[in-house]
Amino acid sequence: MTPPAAVRLGGLALLLALLPGCAPPVDDEATAVPAASTPATPEQLEDLVVPAVPSGLPRVPDGHLAPPAGEKSVEDVAGYAEDPAREREVLADYGYRFGWERYWGSGTGPLTSVFAHQFETRGGAAAFTGDVAAHDAEVYGGVLREDPPDLPEDCRLLVLEEGAPAAGVTSPAAFAWCARGVFSVAVTAVAGSVEAATEEVQAVVAAQLERLPPS
Repeated sequence: MTPPAAVRLGGLALLLALLPGCAPPVDDEATAVPAASTPATPEQLEDLVVPAVPSGLPRVPDGHLAPPAGEKSVEDVAGYAEDPAREREVLADYGYRFGWERYWGSGTGPLTSVFAHQFETRGGAAAFTGDVAAHDAEVYGGVLREDPPDLPEDCRLLVLEEGAPAAGVTSPAAFAWCARGVFSVAVTAVAGSVEAATEEVQAVVAAQLERLPPS
């Protein structure tokens, strides 16, 4: 299974490719969280990612995707871009530690994805979340809603009633990006209707944020 490239990378590679040599500095020393209160390894973060989605879509094995889903290191994420060395610097400025990516779906039908990223500080997670959301809204041509009423605080929502064919999304879709402590969570749903996609995103976001520890 190979989801559309725009959905597969969640705009992250494009964002990194367009950022300048480094991300804006993040002054967040006062809110840095001791590593003991958060996952210390990608495997511990994996345990926090939702195991299933409300739509009942089947889980896509990590190895069935190209590149594989699952654990994401700085090297993995930087490897999506044309200039990995520069992108490693960008991610370092955000304080990126590691991430975990998971997909549900089959064939070319409905698709749901969750990408959880962990950072050194809350400020890094918030800056990354805002930058990715704003960039994806430009890529897909939609209107980004900040703190929409049906999502938790510090979330952003993008709804595409007819998809974004020029960006490779040919069905109705909904995207959410949320910052929660030192975590940044991105949830995408592609479905037969915009209502179904939005409901899926809202439910998955709520479930995923509930699984994250205070940080």
